[in-house]
Amino acid sequence: MTDLTAFIAGLPKAELHVHHVGSASPRIVAELAARSDGASPVPPDPDALAEYFAFHDFEHFIEVYLSVVDLITEPEDVRLLTYEVARDLARQQVRYAEVTVSPWSHTSRGIPAPAVCEAIEDARVAAERDLGIVLRWCFDIPGESGVPAADATLAIALEQRPEGLVSFGLGGPEVGVPRPQFGPHFDAARAAGLRSVPHAGETTGPGTVWDALEHLGAERIGHGISAVHDPDLVAHLVEHGIPLEVCPTSNVRTGAVASLDEHPLPRLVAAGVTVSINSDDPPMFGTTLNDEYAVAADLLELDAAGVADLAIAAVDASFMSSSDRTRLRAEIADQLAARD
Repeated sequence: MTDLTAFIAGLPKAELHVHHVGSASPRIVAELAARSDGASPVPPDPDALAEYFAFHDFEHFIEVYLSVVDLITEPEDVRLLTYEVARDLARQQVRYAEVTVSPWSHTSRGIPAPAVCEAIEDARVAAERDLGIVLRWCFDIPGESGVPAADATLAIALEQRPEGLVSFGLGGPEVGVPRPQFGPHFDAARAAGLRSVPHAGETTGPGTVWDALEHLGAERIGHGISAVHDPDLVAHLVEHGIPLEVCPTSNVRTGAVASLDEHPLPRLVAAGVTVSINSDDPPMFGTTLNDEYAVAADLLELDAAGVADLAIAAVDASFMSSSDRTRLRAEIADQLAARD
């Protein structure tokens, strides 16, 4: 292990773009698949999942992702998955994570909304007690399911309003899913005090990012990497301090970017755009948050101080409390000082 790799491994971090089901470990996915008695295409063997998670393109990724969602049939599955996600993050010294949860994906498969919210909240409280990690929720519209899913997601967010809920999002495919149609849902969520964090500009051009800003009131953008192709958009992001949640390996694995060498992260950072480094759906993409920090360090040619600055940028872009922000910034500074 190199010095920088060891530094990243021990660095306290915040994770701002990580999906709930997409973070299920191979062990958990295989256990759930085994229980389906062959009814699912998901292999019940952890070692076979790497091949199953070899995505041809973004559409194939969505297909595989939904096949894993189909395995979650009971509130106990939701609770187990949530706690195990927290455990995997805590092992990487993640102190705070905003986890994207798509409640409609579970309620539409027969798990009642109160049970979904109770399961994630029970796991959240237990994870903070047992593992020292603070979890918060982004309730996410699965864009491929359209306005009915948006209606249901908003209703669950406003009627259940679990204590850990801080934001409202939009995920799934961008192609063929216009952002403006969800404007009323985001207006209502923002009026209720939830923050706006839609995906945009991952597999589509800068226009999708503009739509997220203008129609959804985005305060952060999930991915947003195509902004690099529009100087006016880059200038807007810089002027208004709107961060991008960047997930380098995910962008390559889904075909949004041809290779890491071609990733726009260095150009975005050079232009002054605020970025956080995140893992998206880590087991599905064969990565971890620590791995993503190492990728970013390589792309940006960073030393330990530069990596610490990336970690601080994620803290500052988060929706954590001011006391948690102060505490985590201090932890990061202490970790860097201990290295010197």
